[in-house]
Amino acid sequence: MKIFITGGSRGIGHKVVMMALAKGHDVAFTYNNPETDVKQILEEAKRIAPNQLCNAYQLNIRKSDDVVRVTDQVLDDFEDVDTVINNAGINKNNLAFNMTDDEWLDVIDTNLNGTFYVIRQFLPVFLANRKGHFVTVSSIAKDGISGQANYSASKAGLVGLSGAIAKEYGQKGITSNVVVPGMFETDMTKKSLNNQLKDFWMLHCPLKRMGKLEELAEVILFLGSDAASFVNGQAISVTGGLDWAE
Repeated sequence: MKIFITGGSRGIGHKVVMMALAKGHDVAFTYNNPETDVKQILEEAKRIAPNQLCNAYQLNIRKSDDVVRVTDQVLDDFEDVDTVINNAGINKNNLAFNMTDDEWLDVIDTNLNGTFYVIRQFLPVFLANRKGHFVTVSSIAKDGISGQANYSASKAGLVGLSGAIAKEYGQKGITSNVVVPGMFETDMTKKSLNNQLKDFWMLHCPLKRMGKLEELAEVILFLGSDAASFVNGQAISVTGGLDWAE
């Protein structure tokens, strides 16, 4: 299987990249920060799966022209793509009353608009193949979290976007699903989550712990595989049983 994943240099995306390679898949991943140590990531990939193809591409997902350029290059390098994993995302927390236009637009443009640009680019490929899998990473924030109006709106939008793609193109052999993660320890959550929210999670989550990235990556890779060919238009919670936060 040939996989394209956005935001694959760290956190959830990085774990998915490495697990996909270990399972024998070829992987193209994107990153945005020019200071990313791409060489180190590719060396890690080579150690894990020396026989698999793994390429990195710098991409500002907010710019549709960049998305066109990078996806064209990926298709030249890999010849085809079977699965697209929409993982890239940012957050800029603030109370709604204090939220600036830039804080709102930066998050919406990256998380929601960027995902749409990627899906739009790969639809012709999947239509030509009469099969393909989209997997999009949302969040329990889709139902609203205090201080994250922009992030919550973007993650709710992804559920609607994925559902529309599932209904429009399911008859063409294309599936589109969403994973809804709860609290996982990533670079983003370390920086953005306060101790109060972490304490809330540990108190109310039935499993009494945060999730492990490999647990989430397994679900993502399953939804992106032919084993999940009859799973379409779904939002799969990977939350340990706690599907909301304050």
